[in-house]
Amino acid sequence: MRDNALIHDSNGGMPRLLAIMRALRDPIAGCPWDIEQDFSTIAPYTIEEAYEVADAIERKAWGELRGELGDLLLQSVYHTQMATEAALFTFDDVVRDISDKMVARHPHVFGDESRDKSADQQTADWEKIKAAERAAKAEGRTLDGVALGLPALMRAVKLQKRAARVGFDWPDVGLVVDKIAEEAAELIEARDELTPDKVAEEYGDLLFVMANLGRHLGVDPEEALRAANAKFTRRFGAVEDALAAIGRTPAQSDLAEMDALWDAAKVAERTAE
Repeated sequence: MRDNALIHDSNGGMPRLLAIMRALRDPIAGCPWDIEQDFSTIAPYTIEEAYEVADAIERKAWGELRGELGDLLLQSVYHTQMATEAALFTFDDVVRDISDKMVARHPHVFGDESRDKSADQQTADWEKIKAAERAAKAEGRTLDGVALGLPALMRAVKLQKRAARVGFDWPDVGLVVDKIAEEAAELIEARDELTPDKVAEEYGDLLFVMANLGRHLGVDPEEALRAANAKFTRRFGAVEDALAAIGRTPAQSDLAEMDALWDAAKVAERTAE
């Protein structure tokens, strides 16, 4: 039975959102689009919403963040409603599991362990607890449990961190730089002599080592690339603005002119700093 009073109650809180999703998925009176969806079709939206939350935070768009967090919350509700229909688990199960996990992973807050620890010690303890959890799930191999659906650069760093815990890591950053030079040379060779598939393989190897360099330097590759994307967007926008000021578009310009305008945009940014 649809609880229309709850659905239209602005103060209905979490029960209201759960009721709305049940109604949307109702096989008789629900939304045809929502009824047709399954876990795999909704998963891309879940990833997209997580990135939109990160984007709002990056831009300090606090007015937008509230809505984006709601969109992300809806994804959890959507997946759990489908799971409930399939008799897999319920929303209450999800809430119970994450609550239990947070309590178990913070014995220095919710248990009898001392809070007098450094951040590094707390991180080490956190990893020990997670390792024990993986062991309980029969994830006995070093790289088990690193999610396949993570962005590739993020997953590369997580894989490397796991391997480093058991000693499979370069001892200093200089060796990582040497490996980058080696992989770059192999990429050039592949470009000149090998198949497109082999070129892609060598390019992937180079990206993987670049992610490792970021880890050794204490730089998050995802964040660094996101910042580089933002810088490129900003500077190319300055190039377009400069061309527009003289009545032209990038398509009506050439590389030499745009490169000069790019350099001018760089100088302007550094002067502003």
